[in-house]
Amino acid sequence: MTKKVRVQNLTKIFGRRVGRAKELLKKGKTKSEILKETGATVGVNRANFEIEDGEIFVIMGLSGSGKSTLVRMINRLIEPTDGNIFIDGQDLMKINKKELLNIRRKKMSMVFQNFGLFPNRTVLENTEYGLEIQGIQKNIREKKAKEALNEVGLDGYYDQYPTQLSGGMQQRVGLARALANDSQILLMDEAFSALDPLNRSDMQDQLLDLQERLHKTIIFISHDLNEALKIGDHIMIMKDGEIIQLGTPEDILTKPADDYVEKFIENVDRSKVLTAENVMIRPTTINIQKDGPRIALKRMREDEVSMVYVIDNKRKLVGTLDVMDVASLVKKGSRDLESILNKDNIPKTGPENPLSELMEDISQTPIPFAVVDDSNRLMGIIIRGAVLGALTGNEVSDFE
Repeated sequence: MTKKVRVQNLTKIFGRRVGRAKELLKKGKTKSEILKETGATVGVNRANFEIEDGEIFVIMGLSGSGKSTLVRMINRLIEPTDGNIFIDGQDLMKINKKELLNIRRKKMSMVFQNFGLFPNRTVLENTEYGLEIQGIQKNIREKKAKEALNEVGLDGYYDQYPTQLSGGMQQRVGLARALANDSQILLMDEAFSALDPLNRSDMQDQLLDLQERLHKTIIFISHDLNEALKIGDHIMIMKDGEIIQLGTPEDILTKPADDYVEKFIENVDRSKVLTAENVMIRPTTINIQKDGPRIALKRMREDEVSMVYVIDNKRKLVGTLDVMDVASLVKKGSRDLESILNKDNIPKTGPENPLSELMEDISQTPIPFAVVDDSNRLMGIIIRGAVLGALTGNEVSDFE
C-alpha cells in the first residue's frame, strides 16, 4: 500500500509565549508544566505517523488529548505551530491559500459530529452543497448527490428536510455529502458519537460496507475503544497531545504500550474484536502424500498431542488421525493411513471469523477447530487454552 498521509513533528501550541513553550517541549517538559510556566497550552506535541491509502485510521483519546486539534491541522483549519503534513507527497505547509482551498474541496471532506446540515435545504440540496460551492453544474451535481444518497441507503428521501429525519439518517446525509464530492480522504470527527447506541452501531456497519466498495482513506476520531476496534485498520491513542501507541486493533489489545493503554482497554469485550486468526496456533501435521504412520506417531510424541492433522502437497486439509489408531497401524506393519483417516466431523472456521461467533462451538467440541482459507488450506488450529489466553490478555502457554 502507498502512503496517503504523512505527518512529521506536527505541533500545536495555543496561547502566548509560544517560543518559550517550544523550548520547554524540547527539554521534555510535560503539558501541565508548560502551562504552569508559560500559560500556553500544548494541543499536539510533535506527532509523527503515516496513513496508508484506503485504510480507516482511528485517532482516539479522552477529552483534551489533542485528537480533534490534530485532525483539523491535517486540513489546516487549525494552523500548526511546527511540523509538516504531506498528502500524496505534497507538503501542505508549502502551498498557497488557493491550492489549499482546492485540496479541501477536492481531496478532503469532513463529516461532523452534529451533522452540519442546513435546515432550510432538502436532503438532496444538502448533499449537493459541496459541489455547488465548486461551481458544478446543477444537473451534474444533482446526479452525483443522488448516487451518494443511494450509497448510504437514502434513495427516495431526496425532498425531505433534515428535521424530518432521525439522527442516524441525518448522519447518513452528512456522509453522503462527503461522498458526493468524491474526496479521496474523509475526516470524521466523532461522527457517530451524537447517535443512540443502535443507530451508532448501524452507522459503523454502514461505514464498513461503504469502505469495502469505495476504498477511501478515512481518518476517524473517536473516544470509544469498542468503536475504534470495530472499524479501525490502525488505531492511534493520544494523551496530553502526545501519541502513546499506534498499532493494529490486535496490537492495542495484546501489547498495550503502558499502564494508560492498559487502563483504556480493560473493559473491552475481546471476543468481538479478536478473530480465529488472532488465536490460532501451529498444528501438528503430516503430508498424506509423503509421510507414513511412523512419521505421524513420531510427531505426535514430539509435540505431546493425541491427534495429527493430515494435509496434502497443497496444504489442503484432508482429515485427522488419532494416536491410538496410528499406533495400531504401526503394530500391524501397515502403511494404509487412508484406512484410519477421519474425514468427517472436523470443526472448521475461516481466519476472519470473530471469536464471539465461535465461543459456544469451541466449548462443546473436544476437537480443536481447524482454521482454513477459502481453498481449504490449513492455516492453524484453535485450542481452548489459546482462546482463554487471548480473552484474558495472557499468553497461551500460561494455560497449556
